[in-house]
Amino acid sequence: MHLPSLLERKRDGGALTADEIAGLVRGYVRGDVPDYQMAAWAMAVFFRGMNDDETTALTMGMRDSGEIFKWPVGTPPKVDKHSTGGVGDKVSLILAPLLACEGVWVPMVSGRGLGFTGGTLDKLESIPGFRVNLPWPEMLAQLERVGCFIVGQTADFCPADKKLYALRDVTGTVASLPLIVASIMSKKLAESLDRLVLDVKFGRGAFMPDRKDAQRLADAMVAVGRGAGVETCAVLNPMDEPLGRMVGNALEVAECVEVLQGGGPRDLVELTLELAESLVPAGKEHLRARLQDGSAWGKFIAMVEAQGGDASALSKMGEIHRAPTIIEVAAPRDGTLTRLDALEIGRLSTELGAGRGKAEDQIDFAVGVECLRKQGEKVSAGDPILRIHSRVTVDGGRIADRAITVS
Repeated sequence: MHLPSLLERKRDGGALTADEIAGLVRGYVRGDVPDYQMAAWAMAVFFRGMNDDETTALTMGMRDSGEIFKWPVGTPPKVDKHSTGGVGDKVSLILAPLLACEGVWVPMVSGRGLGFTGGTLDKLESIPGFRVNLPWPEMLAQLERVGCFIVGQTADFCPADKKLYALRDVTGTVASLPLIVASIMSKKLAESLDRLVLDVKFGRGAFMPDRKDAQRLADAMVAVGRGAGVETCAVLNPMDEPLGRMVGNALEVAECVEVLQGGGPRDLVELTLELAESLVPAGKEHLRARLQDGSAWGKFIAMVEAQGGDASALSKMGEIHRAPTIIEVAAPRDGTLTRLDALEIGRLSTELGAGRGKAEDQIDFAVGVECLRKQGEKVSAGDPILRIHSRVTVDGGRIADRAITVS
């Protein structure tokens, strides 16, 4: 390839062929394409976009840049979900064991969080001993025995994505739709799935605040998934208030335990059931029964133990990870809670230490925010709305001004 010619073509709005894109990705991973040329290409894509064929080619090139899960013949269907993220989104911890109850395999490769709270892996690592890095033979054996695992991305799994994302992060090209699609879908397609559901959030606490932009992202990811032969669907969900009531790593694990034992907040339960219903041939009430009769809870315990976690800790996460300062934020007046701002609560949780500002930051498992009320509920002056778990003294009045509105 003559790279300057490819860069000029994309700069001027032209399309690259699948072979050219595959060669570009291979060359970048090998080190033959330098960062400055890849950055120029990413900026050209940011401004000029990519057509569907280019986006698919980029996704497949990134998928093929490293190891791809290869399943033995005759094994159960492989299913997974991806969420574009949000405040209090802990669905994966409930969904994986729930799906495993239905005889499918759930090979879930998850990530860590930047901003707001930690990612799925950070939440799981608040369970003492839980391992998110497993060798392939152990992953396969766990699927055969338990039906699910949740692990992190290895260095050999979609290395092009890891390298390109780091470049995008420092060149102002993260918010490019085709690059976002390729980043997300390359990792999911490397799992060699049969079915995939995409939980695309929109609103104050979402990556895509605008519903139309979220729909565009959902449509593009579905097109790539189906083009790769994976049965793919997407659901759009609002993220103006936190999902569930807990925001913070150990707090969210405790809430997942509550759901897996048949309880938990309605919005979290219903979203989990909706996503599960799209991946297995079972109705919502059948799946709800799996949460209520202990089946999904048993699978979760089995997964935790298989990955080295201390299952006895699950009933006492609040004791194991207890913040030294706990305060309540009260309603300033009688009325209706009309705003429980996901963005501000997410920012607050990051300030407390539950999330990362940069990749090398350490997560504090104990800190976070409990949402004691939800939007639309009637409250009286002095009623507690939020409970803040912190290591430092916080100003409850300032938090109230930032995060809640009672009218």
